[in-house]
Amino acid sequence: MPADMELQMVASLLRRGRSLDQLSTGLTLAGVLFGLAQLLMASISTICLLLSLWMIILGLLQKYWALRVAFDADLFALLARDIERTPDLDQALLTLGLQSAKRVGRPWTERRRGALKLLRKQAWLLGAQALLTLGVILASPWLPFAG
Repeated sequence: MPADMELQMVASLLRRGRSLDQLSTGLTLAGVLFGLAQLLMASISTICLLLSLWMIILGLLQKYWALRVAFDADLFALLARDIERTPDLDQALLTLGLQSAKRVGRPWTERRRGALKLLRKQAWLLGAQALLTLGVILASPWLPFAG
């Protein structure tokens, strides 16, 4: 597969991180609401409060990875149009302090692998956040009254 087409495909995959980020943002807000709802309850459920806190923490971590994935998506899309400018990219990243000198000149396969690893980290954090959301729902004191 030509290198430019491969870079376009990686950029497209990385742009899917935006959907993961949007879902995570919703779950983070749900964590905030679940946490605040505990303050309105007659008795505060410590487990729900802790789960809500972890939902928020994981959401913030996921947001960090989402920013990195979005940045990489833009870089891959840009370089797919002109792969000969890779040394310029390396120099710019080095100048801005976003890359160490020993990583300059890495092959694109290594860069691709690293970028997709960031996307997987983002997805794992979203999965953990979804499990915590389920945990909050199941541990909620109002659940027995719902049926």
